Amino acid sequence: MFISFEGCEGTGKTVLSKKLEKKLIEKNYLTILTKEPGGCLQTQPIKKILLNSSFKKLHCYTESLLYAADRIEHLNRIIIPSLQQKKIVICDRFLDSSVAYQGYGRNLGEELIYKINFYALKYLPDITFYIDIDPFIGVQRIKNFRKEKLDNFDLEKMDFHERVREGYLNIFKKNKSRIILIDGNQSLENIFTIIYQKVIKFLNIKVK
Repeated sequence: MFISFEGCEGTGKTVLSKKLEKKLIEKNYLTILTKEPGGCLQTQPIKKILLNSSFKKLHCYTESLLYAADRIEHLNRIIIPSLQQKKIVICDRFLDSSVAYQGYGRNLGEELIYKINFYALKYLPDITFYIDIDPFIGVQRIKNFRKEKLDNFDLEKMDFHERVREGYLNIFKKNKSRIILIDGNQSLENIFTIIYQKVIKFLNIKVK
């Protein structure tokens, strides 16, 4: 089973993905938690280039191609082998992030991002949890609570984050059989309960 978490900055998806991994392991499910970018050792340099605010901002096409390259390595080194081993793969961001951030945030359009990521289209998640909040609230959370240095996307202007959210909502409308939209204004405990119940229901259906 392949699960992805999506959302704008400050939605809590990283915390939620870690909680889900811990819970599933407690229930004796073989589970692996990974993320993008930088989900494997070989792509750590790509992650540094993409996110480190010390670097000069990349051209939007370069950024998109680097994410696609990161994803191909991530799929072949981590995700696909784990799925072949019958593990539950939980991924903090996947292809939908590229569509939302580069397709909408950078105004490159969905079609181009899907073409660049043609390889990843063969391995879409079984379930994607999209945590939706007002981008302004999310960015404020990041600025107030993140201990490490802000990355390139945290520092973008608000209109960028608004386009990203618009992108996510459009992706959701076109993929309702895969994507579960969750109101991110609830407590993390409530959100996690919803997520865990959906995952267990899906697992039970697959077993049957």
